[in-house]
Amino acid sequence: MKTIKTLLATLFFAQIGYSQQLVQNINDINLLKEYEAIFINKPLKDLIKEIKPEIKVAFAYNDPSFFEFRFITRQQRLNNEGNKVSLFVNVKNSIDWNWENRPKGKETFWSKEDAEKYGNLIVSEIEIVY
Repeated sequence: MKTIKTLLATLFFAQIGYSQQLVQNINDINLLKEYEAIFINKPLKDLIKEIKPEIKVAFAYNDPSFFEFRFITRQQRLNNEGNKVSLFVNVKNSIDWNWENRPKGKETFWSKEDAEKYGNLIVSEIEIVY
């Protein structure tokens, strides 16, 4: 069954090509779970590049190791603005996320440097939480 899902997902990507991302807007976020098999055992950067909406907030945890990505800021969340969906991505490796070394006032902001630093971590599971 998993092989069939992987084959279908591969055909899906071949059909749309890599010119556009899988998740064009936040309403498409469930496609990541639907096509999860494509991303399992692949680098996090492969998953991230399929998401067009900007990741604005990120949290990293260990034991188990996972990221929580949000697409609205903390202030927007407090003001009930935007979609409060969170993308949880479990990775196989420990995450070297040191809160004390993150830029002051921007500890939870996801940056290009974060994408580069953590991009090679291997995805093991994807969850979407509303």
